[in-house]
Amino acid sequence: MRTAVLRAADLPVPYATSTPLSVESVPIPAPRQGEVLVRIARASLCHSDLSVVNGSRLRPLPMALGHEATGVVEGVGEGVVDVRDGDHVVLVFVPACGECRACSAGRPALCYRGAESNAGGDLLHGPALLRDADGERINHHLGVSAFSQYAVVARESVVVIDDDVPFDVAAMFGCAALTGIGAVLNTAAVREGQSVVVFGLGAVGLMAVMAAAQIPGTTVIAIDPLASKQELGLRCGAQHADAPEEAADLVRGATDGGADVVIEAVGSARVMEAGLQLLARGGALVSVGLPHPDQEISTQALQFAGLGRRLLGSYMGDAVPERDIPAYLRLWREGRLPVELLHTDTRPLEDLNESLDALAEGRVVRRIFTLG
Repeated sequence: MRTAVLRAADLPVPYATSTPLSVESVPIPAPRQGEVLVRIARASLCHSDLSVVNGSRLRPLPMALGHEATGVVEGVGEGVVDVRDGDHVVLVFVPACGECRACSAGRPALCYRGAESNAGGDLLHGPALLRDADGERINHHLGVSAFSQYAVVARESVVVIDDDVPFDVAAMFGCAALTGIGAVLNTAAVREGQSVVVFGLGAVGLMAVMAAAQIPGTTVIAIDPLASKQELGLRCGAQHADAPEEAADLVRGATDGGADVVIEAVGSARVMEAGLQLLARGGALVSVGLPHPDQEISTQALQFAGLGRRLLGSYMGDAVPERDIPAYLRLWREGRLPVELLHTDTRPLEDLNESLDALAEGRVVRRIFTLG
């Protein structure tokens, strides 16, 4: 099978020239106990992929990248009884063990065993299966490795969906939808009539805009330096959109003095600091982006007890994928989540390196890849 492999991180830009990703031919692994084999129909390029390539998220190399995808089951391992050949599935980048402290508390997105296997490049039920032409190990990316014609993943890494959901739509529900929509509905638990500001209008931020906009009576403000992203934010349901330097005045005018919720989907400590200052008394900043590990925030400590402000971390939107993916797809069917607006275009796997440049420069929102 053809698989996109990263062998060295932090190569110089443009990536179209340095070509960090190479499409290699590797053997198709067989699923072990508790695993499934999925033929990947579509895979999306996400900033989490870019963060591994640019070195801001350290992962063991070589690694077969890609974590947001959809496909069709073509084989199951021993013990898998609730997924069958031919099922259409969305892949999920945190395989939840169901038994650890986080899972027992109803927070599978924070699964301890899933995080451990993901950090090590393994699968939930065993060590990495991928091997290159010389028999050397290739690490899995977040238990998925979706930039490939096939992927063997843990049963816990797939959610079965209806066959009639278009692959180009389904591909965006395993990461962008879970993370952005979940930040609004799960982490912030936005209520009717509240005001929501979203910083960063990539796919995750725009999913957050859509989620907030479908709650009755909300005021939704979309912030991004690119005019094209601001326009897209308005199309996704925001009532107001502007550049970061205009955010403070815009929020004060549109929210009667401060926002109930600010979603930070940039991955910037400076934006987190700015977002806190835009909150009303009792408001919440939800940190969704992934800043470089070296970044730190500096802010007034008194605002938390003195003003009742909250800083909330949100990983994978605090999602319960088996519950949330079907629920979000229902909202899409009802026309309340126009996720098709985020689909920039569809390309072959060979265009991955140039697409990294396009994503970093904000020229695409969700570029989707065919794996044939």
